[in-house]
Amino acid sequence: MILVTGGTGFVGGHVVHALRAAGKEVRALVRDRRKGVRLEAWGATVAEGDMTQPASLHAAAEGCDTVVHLVAVRQGREQRFQRVMVDGTRDLLSASQAAGVERFIHMSALGTSEQTKDLVPYYRAKWETEQLVASSGIPHVIFRPSFVFGTDGGILPTFVKLARLAPVTPIIGSGRQRIQPIWVDDVAEYFARALDLEAATGRTFELGGPDAVSWNEFWERLKLVRRSRRPSVHVPVRLMRLNALVTERLPGDIPLTNDLLTMLEHGDNVVSDPSAVEAFGFPLVPLDEQLRRAA
Repeated sequence: MILVTGGTGFVGGHVVHALRAAGKEVRALVRDRRKGVRLEAWGATVAEGDMTQPASLHAAAEGCDTVVHLVAVRQGREQRFQRVMVDGTRDLLSASQAAGVERFIHMSALGTSEQTKDLVPYYRAKWETEQLVASSGIPHVIFRPSFVFGTDGGILPTFVKLARLAPVTPIIGSGRQRIQPIWVDDVAEYFARALDLEAATGRTFELGGPDAVSWNEFWERLKLVRRSRRPSVHVPVRLMRLNALVTERLPGDIPLTNDLLTMLEHGDNVVSDPSAVEAFGFPLVPLDEQLRRAA
């Protein structure tokens, strides 16, 4: 039995679907059972619980031999990152140890490192959870994906909507920083294959798609797919920060925050180590095809 945390999220839904398609038994941790209906339709079972409730984690992990841990938060006060991500991961590892879990597969984020851990609370939480997983004594695999693209979640639908509706294409800053988007089903495939690939044990893998592009090139490719001739305008980061001060106070999951702007300003978000492609060896969806699917 595989316990998946974050199964009702964007990436999590694809991971659960990939595991079920491979015939694996899946138990999904959900805060609200009603949000697990789609997962149950795929043949997964659900366990009600929360990363801030250690007893629920112990109950969910009971009888599981593998844990796939996907839960993260992207905005809020630093205490929220600590409570949900760091303390929650520590409690989940404790529950996994008590249940005799034999493999722990953890989703971190590209850009996470000892050098960036003090940049924003998100990176700090990701770095600390990586250290907890690596020191737990449970055989583990850690993935650090770049921007994850898909049609049903993540940031790409927002970009497509912007390209469709905005009179001009706003590009943050110079647009010269590079990204390496990866298709969500490819991320799910990495997680599914990591269950049984012994050569992956104890390793951290950076995940990106086949194409590393600047933000300028990304927007040109997206507009080309959409046959859009709208001009691009570079918006100074300081102006976007003023906008973020307003938007991040709104309810819900806001795509643009000051922390995200800090991460974008810091530098490229591209894979520096190709070992994931070498170890797992399956074809990845090219960026232009990702954009065609979403457009």
